[in-house]
Amino acid sequence: MVSEKQNENNLSSFFKEEYGSLKNYVRSKIEHTTESDAEDIIQDVALKIFSRPTDALPINNIGGFVYSAIKNRIIDILRTKKQKTNHQKDLENLWTEFTEMFYSSVHEEYSETLKNDLKRAVRNLKPVYRDIIVAVDFEGYSYREISEETGISAGTLMSRRHRAISLLLKNLETK
Repeated sequence: MVSEKQNENNLSSFFKEEYGSLKNYVRSKIEHTTESDAEDIIQDVALKIFSRPTDALPINNIGGFVYSAIKNRIIDILRTKKQKTNHQKDLENLWTEFTEMFYSSVHEEYSETLKNDLKRAVRNLKPVYRDIIVAVDFEGYSYREISEETGISAGTLMSRRHRAISLLLKNLETK
């Protein structure tokens, strides 16, 4: 049976001797990786291996164990990159849709009744809600500007505006 100290020495020797091969392995598995990325992956895996509990089973096949751990780390990284890429594409699509709507030549005209109902609904809001709606949506102030002027935190102002919009929508849906 291999002692704990002997196991650690074997791991250290393996990483020293095989470091170049491990970097090449990582680079072969991940496209567009730099040398520093490969080293980061190897060091991350090494840290986790050397941080194992002292009562963990000894590693009999160090090479197989390390290469499997690196392969698993690469898979984790590739999964994370795919998720980030999908979110980025979704965000780009939303921005494209928004700009198309914003800059399209079609302008929706709202009925006078709806405009009057909106004005009435805004007037009927509590003063703290009415003030934030008027300041942000009609006068174009930013939360930061309002916060500096009033001393109310931007987060509180955003919450009030969100609540005000919710109340307006609820009020207008009934009409």
